[in-house]
Amino acid sequence: MLMRLSHDLGLYFYDLVVARFDLWAAFGVLAQFVFGARFIVQWVASEKAEKSVIPVGFWILSISGGLMTLVYGFARSDIVIILGQAFSIFIYVRNLMLIAKEKRKSEGGIVPAAEAEASAG
Repeated sequence: MLMRLSHDLGLYFYDLVVARFDLWAAFGVLAQFVFGARFIVQWVASEKAEKSVIPVGFWILSISGGLMTLVYGFARSDIVIILGQAFSIFIYVRNLMLIAKEKRKSEGGIVPAAEAEASAG
């Protein structure tokens, strides 16, 4: 039984990694590496600050990896990937917008009138 299981697993992984591997699969793997790299960036920044921080690079890698994974989802016609990444990318972009807004405020930059009214009220 164990021999059969190991043989079947070997065939499964051969099919997965060798027989079905194409340019889209390579692109999908690259997308996952880009997306995963964001955690290394976050970890290094947190270690330097000696507290948990999320640097801008984390969000840039999130957007890059998310867009790449979204393209992969469309290429593979995978609704789970498409829906997951489409909504996530919006959140990543919104976080960059909030960071930029905070940076403008802290640098004493000009805040648009609509934002000034909203924060005053």
